[in-house]
Amino acid sequence: MLAVERTTDSVTTAPRVYRNRPYSPAFDTPRPEPLCDVIYLIDEDPRIREEISACFTARGVKVISFLSATDYLGFCGRETAACLVLNTHLPDISGLELQQRLAEKENPPAIFISSEFDIASTVRAMKAGAVEVLIKPIDLTALIAAVQEAFSQDRRQRRKKAEVAQLEERFSHLTPREREVLPLVVGGLLNKQAASVLGISEVTLQIHRSQVIRKMGAESLADLVRMAMKLRIPYWREGHSRQIEPSRPALFVFR
Repeated sequence: MLAVERTTDSVTTAPRVYRNRPYSPAFDTPRPEPLCDVIYLIDEDPRIREEISACFTARGVKVISFLSATDYLGFCGRETAACLVLNTHLPDISGLELQQRLAEKENPPAIFISSEFDIASTVRAMKAGAVEVLIKPIDLTALIAAVQEAFSQDRRQRRKKAEVAQLEERFSHLTPREREVLPLVVGGLLNKQAASVLGISEVTLQIHRSQVIRKMGAESLADLVRMAMKLRIPYWREGHSRQIEPSRPALFVFR
């Protein structure tokens, strides 16, 4: 196989000639690398990193390795479904401590690997959301199954986050009055009752209600209720007096 050396001189050469079609600079623009699932592997043992990387790279999964928790915490990258595979014994902080730190912000599901793991540590890791705890030498079949489950969890979390972000965007377009109408509507109040609470006419209430449903993209009242629950919007508690001022937070509760 011959090695072809590319130089910067090619930049100044004439544009390529494409048969049967006009030249476009887009033909010379490198296509972006397609996104694939990613494993963030944190382990200082080079043999473990090599073994796991070879196993998953052969299956089309990208593996990014780190020697320590500090290296991972300084890394920014979260474009696609991902999971953490980390040793419990890291050179700077323990894997369990890293898991606790990551719980405070959005991070992919974790899978622990270790040469030894006591029951208390296992329980602690699983309660904190670990997908699996595996003992070295690693059973690659078990690791593959755990990674698949972690990817599934991460995709669900990402879909949920995207859905909430879309609903928050829709909610931001509601007027202040429409935001007052929404919790009354999803709380089950009739138009006449909701209008009485807000001190407006029933006709005006109906107009605001239709605008809320339209702007939120709800197909039905039940759909609007589900949206409000996902946004954690407080709603009217059944049984409260209709005469209480609508600005008082006691009118609304979370479910």
